[in-house]
Amino acid sequence: MTINEIPLISFFQRILDPLIIMGMLYASSMLYGEPFTGYSLVLMILAFFISSAIYQHIDPYRTWRSGRMLAYSRDVTVGWALTAAVLVLLGSVSGLDYHYEERVVLTWFVATPFVLLASHLAARKVGTNPASASEVRSVLIVGVNDVGIKFAQTTERYPGLFMQVRGFFDDRTADRHPANLSYPVLGKMSDVAAFVRESNIKMIFISQPISAQPRIRKLLDELQDTTASVYFLPDIYVFDLMQARFDSVGGMPVIAICETPFTGFNSLVKRASDIVLALIIQLLLSPLMLLIAIAVKMSSPGPIIFRQRRYGLYGEQIYVYKFRSMTVTEDGANVVQAKKGDQRVTKVGGFLRKTSLDELPQFINVLQGRMSIVGPRPHAVAHNEQYRKLIKGYMLRHKAKPGITGWAQVNGMRGETDTLDKMEARIRYDLDYLRSWSLWLDLWIIIKTVKVVLARENAH
Repeated sequence: MTINEIPLISFFQRILDPLIIMGMLYASSMLYGEPFTGYSLVLMILAFFISSAIYQHIDPYRTWRSGRMLAYSRDVTVGWALTAAVLVLLGSVSGLDYHYEERVVLTWFVATPFVLLASHLAARKVGTNPASASEVRSVLIVGVNDVGIKFAQTTERYPGLFMQVRGFFDDRTADRHPANLSYPVLGKMSDVAAFVRESNIKMIFISQPISAQPRIRKLLDELQDTTASVYFLPDIYVFDLMQARFDSVGGMPVIAICETPFTGFNSLVKRASDIVLALIIQLLLSPLMLLIAIAVKMSSPGPIIFRQRRYGLYGEQIYVYKFRSMTVTEDGANVVQAKKGDQRVTKVGGFLRKTSLDELPQFINVLQGRMSIVGPRPHAVAHNEQYRKLIKGYMLRHKAKPGITGWAQVNGMRGETDTLDKMEARIRYDLDYLRSWSLWLDLWIIIKTVKVVLARENAH
């Protein structure tokens, strides 16, 4: 049994969830007195495979294991909505949709996520009751240190993990143990194997530094005479983590310390939302953009669209489009940020900058795939070269496509950054966004952006 193969979760993931999805289609047919035909069976089978593939990517059981039930409910609902969308698309393209009663399918689509969540929550309530938990796994931790103690506290905080820490083993003397240790120290590393055999321990977590490698190898040799599962707790928290995760390369296990959040399924979701929103906005605002183009052309000599080199994804240079708002089109080694009362800003340009209408051509950059609607705002190349030398982690913001709006901008970091402190604050928000990205955070930033633009905060 692996660390994630908790009996209750495994039961739902492999058996009950597919049965609920398929059973709900049958129940919906019976509800309206419709016959369950061969076409219904085909739909049932398609739903099984499509939902399995989608839920494998979303992995809602990750949030189940961590106890974040609101996020878990979101993942289940979004996963089923995507499944329903794929089924509707397949039915429309293949022409098979006329074989299905609309009210049956609609009832199935609406009711299934509620039944899934209700069954999971009911089972969790029963399963986390100590009196009814059929397989609480006994745990030993080798190494009394911050990581080991944090892991022990995590097992207490999330009873759905079905783990019970029996105690610690450590070679150091008692006076070197943390004063606030609330678990017993049961012995030294040399005592672990015997204790495991006597107490039928299920899981052992080793939290030791690299310098303890000889003792760890000896311990692993001794534990081969037991049936306990053994895991390492790497001390990766000494690093500034960004989207940390375990992975493998050609079968070799690796740990991602600093990674972009936009890989795999997340990349697909991000790109799809960008395309849909950018197309809608372009269609709705195309008359306004035409009027702005005419106003810019008539207000002062120069091009309508201003192109400036910026750093894009992974630091590659891209051209970002804006309606020209100044009498100059700076794009060299020295670029002066616009300031309040800047004489270079035209009258039309001043209005465009205050309302952020000068940014509208960047939706073309989004459709090109060079930018995203939400992400760290792109800085001029000259500013990048200046601040990357002054601010630790500055270039990490380029692990995502630059955005038309961002987390920093809706938190008061919009406009001129005339001091190093302001730029450092902006970078902190950018990196926080990368650490905690979700589609819902993007939508929240878009909503807040509308409020900030209407208030014309820090725009000049």
